[in-house]
Amino acid sequence: MCGIVGYTGHREAYPIVIKGLKRLEYRGYDSTGVALLNGGLKVYKKKGRVADLEEFLVGKDLHSHIGIGHTRWATHGEPSDRNAHPHTSNSGKLTMIHNGIIENYAQIKKELLTKGYTFTSDTDTEVLLNFIEDIKENNECNLEEAVRVALKRITGAYCILLLDEADPETIIAARKGSPLVIGVGKGEHFLGSDASPMLEYTKEVVYINDYELAIVRPDELILKNLGNEKITPFVTKLDLKLAAIEKGGYEHFMLKEIFEQPSTILDCLRGRLDASAGMITMSGVQQNIEAFKTAGRIIIVACGTSWHAGLLAEYIIEELCRIPVEVEYASEFRYRNPVINKGDIIIAISQSGETADTLVAINRAKEQGAIIFGIVNVVGSSIARLSNGGAYTHAGPEIGVASTKAFTGQLAVLTMMALKIAKEKGTIADERYTQLLFELESVPEKVEALLKNADAIEAIAEKYKDASDALFLGRGYNFPIALEGALKLKEISYIHAEGYPAAEMKHGPIALVTATLPVVFIATNDTYHEKIISNIQEIKARKGKVIAIITEGDDVIPGLADDVFYVPAADEIIAPILSCVPLQLLSYYMGIARGVDVDKPRNLAKSVTVE
Repeated sequence: MCGIVGYTGHREAYPIVIKGLKRLEYRGYDSTGVALLNGGLKVYKKKGRVADLEEFLVGKDLHSHIGIGHTRWATHGEPSDRNAHPHTSNSGKLTMIHNGIIENYAQIKKELLTKGYTFTSDTDTEVLLNFIEDIKENNECNLEEAVRVALKRITGAYCILLLDEADPETIIAARKGSPLVIGVGKGEHFLGSDASPMLEYTKEVVYINDYELAIVRPDELILKNLGNEKITPFVTKLDLKLAAIEKGGYEHFMLKEIFEQPSTILDCLRGRLDASAGMITMSGVQQNIEAFKTAGRIIIVACGTSWHAGLLAEYIIEELCRIPVEVEYASEFRYRNPVINKGDIIIAISQSGETADTLVAINRAKEQGAIIFGIVNVVGSSIARLSNGGAYTHAGPEIGVASTKAFTGQLAVLTMMALKIAKEKGTIADERYTQLLFELESVPEKVEALLKNADAIEAIAEKYKDASDALFLGRGYNFPIALEGALKLKEISYIHAEGYPAAEMKHGPIALVTATLPVVFIATNDTYHEKIISNIQEIKARKGKVIAIITEGDDVIPGLADDVFYVPAADEIIAPILSCVPLQLLSYYMGIARGVDVDKPRNLAKSVTVE
């Protein structure tokens, strides 16, 4: 969750660290802080956002060529100045930032209290830091060795960066379960939770693996495992432009990312889909095609929005490929004792590729002989490296906390996968296959067309901005989109919203219908169209307010609904990629109308790297 930044080199560290924190603020914004080293450690931290810290630091001596910074999503201890990172050891000689959770911190804290250590915060991080200092002092070893010994004792997830007053050029870093990227420059190194803090300085990065420890100096990067064996760093070239992480004239990242979808979906399809040639080229699928063709079942594991993408994939894969599919919340799957058979395929879906629950789930499934196929957006992420095969969504950096373009990228990838597997298995007729290829190829153009009418959604949002509750209903392929629409509205406007299959409305949710309740129907022209018209009539009979997402040319639902938004005609398998976009806009404009910071909604963070 939290964002971490570090720098050591010939430049002034503070401007690099503070700019990096701004770029990582999507990972947490409860509090923030920096530590600099120049003739002694200087630690500055503040409850609130990075802008609050900047204001606090006006007039302070910030000169240093080495520094670390942190933006926090609170786990242990409420958001406050004293719980903000960096934390300082009892001696005042060490300081540390941390992303993750130390599960056995209470036991270690108890040991340290008996030795006379005191604690000024409620965090597990301060406990780990003083544990490291205790080992360093009692064993008369250097900081690197003390960190190595400490990490063998702790249980949990971590990415840590440490500064030692006695070593003014070195950052010690280590990770397990939380991401860490090191940028390699000339006479300088950059550290971050992702590559965004270092984009304008270097395109050469090293992705640090679990149980690796880095000793980082301006002219040196040493990697070791916890057994003190040296590892050769593998340098990767970043294929990422600075403009991709800036707003580009939009008021919010979320709006920018919604409007980027014609190009990001096209990027996802480019080089993979050639409808005229009747071809889908996906090397990750092809390398595992025999496993897919003979699979007894596919299990999809994901969280949040990615889980909704997986649920839609279940419908599509079972329809086209005739393979049984189960969709599991990774946070539940990891704690159950599921039956995993050798040869089962686990599809792990994650925007960041670092989702903690998903990582643990696929690790355990892999141990039981499952084949892991990852669908992620971030190149070099942990899930990508752990998988037997996979596919990137190529949606580019997604800064807004609520997932938008990453979701449509996931849907595009999953649909291509299903079509390719079905073609290889012979479970789809040639005519149907060709039709769906052309339908999928036309999606970017259709999304661009519907976005031109965004003003209509803004007007609907203004009309319903004071609602306290909302229902989202859909059938078939549109049911997962109803779930996603409800999630977006909750995240971005703080309106309580629930998604249901439309037929389930009569089994409880209809009791909520009043003359003020907005009910959003995803009612594009499909197999269930007549059924969903009946559901709309049931809501109207109880005076509910109906907002309907419908297909262009529908001449029935406009006479029933209070408000409609038209999307271009598409096959029912492809239509959900279109119908989710107006729901993203609805949540955005509702949030804006209610005064919410839509890029950073309360209590949320972009990448969930802790349980």
